[in-house]
Amino acid sequence: MSYAMIFPGQASQFVGMGRELFDADGQSRDLFERAEAALGLPLKRLCFEGPLEELTETRYAQPAILLVSHLCQSYLKRHAVKPAVVAGHSLGEYSALVAADVIEPLRALELVALRGRLMFASGEQTPGTMAAIIGLARDKVEACCARASEGEVVQLANLNSPEQIVISGAIAAVKRAMEACTTDGAKKAVPLTVSGAFHSALMATAAEELGAALRETEFKTASVPVIPNVTAQPTRDGAELRDLLIEQLTKPVLWCDSMTAMRTLDSGPVLEVGPGKVLMGLMRRIDRGAKVKPLGDMQNIDAWLNETRTGEAQA
Repeated sequence: MSYAMIFPGQASQFVGMGRELFDADGQSRDLFERAEAALGLPLKRLCFEGPLEELTETRYAQPAILLVSHLCQSYLKRHAVKPAVVAGHSLGEYSALVAADVIEPLRALELVALRGRLMFASGEQTPGTMAAIIGLARDKVEACCARASEGEVVQLANLNSPEQIVISGAIAAVKRAMEACTTDGAKKAVPLTVSGAFHSALMATAAEELGAALRETEFKTASVPVIPNVTAQPTRDGAELRDLLIEQLTKPVLWCDSMTAMRTLDSGPVLEVGPGKVLMGLMRRIDRGAKVKPLGDMQNIDAWLNETRTGEAQA
């Protein structure tokens, strides 16, 4: 069985994620132990016990989400469920590349741990913020950012759905852009609790340092099409996927376009593989006809596997 698979990014974490797989599945437990040893991070404690405030820190949330997403995908694979096409939201693109056999899992965890540290440090060195703009067209949000910049960085960061666009940049510039968007007809302009201006030019130093590590990493030809955030165009080329990961830190996540491209390639059910249900909610706003199944823990995976096998047997 093969399905389109999407993988969550930061803000999908929750205390308790991955616990069932660790307790009941030997291979998952082994990977948790190897990941902790390789990264030197208390991933079991953070994932299973929290506190949520610590787990939510960029430097911890990113490797933790990747690890749990990979455990879910690996468990599915061992039950004969494979990807047909993959995409991941921001951080989730690394999970997608692991699922498509582009990067080895432990190397992906090392890269994501580095990415999280660099983004966290960048936010401390060059403070920035982000905000969600609800109910305003892309061209109008871009125009508001241009008017509000006043020489500072403020730009589109995440095009999550036709109704939701996230902007990112310097704190004062983002506030001015929020006011401009509200004046121009946005339903809401909501500040986000983040540690930096992700997917903006303020991440340039982090992108440069991450790029050095990415260029030292082997990127294989993908086993299935991957839809990168930066282009929203499917590719299997390893070198291209590496370059786009570097660009991803400073350019917007074209999630809405990516999901449209995915649905063109595969119009069947979509599996959200990893913690949370954020991407299912976004897909409902992008394509109401899409059926998305969130599979973020062992109980949900086993229940879905049983339903699928029962359906096949009856057919």
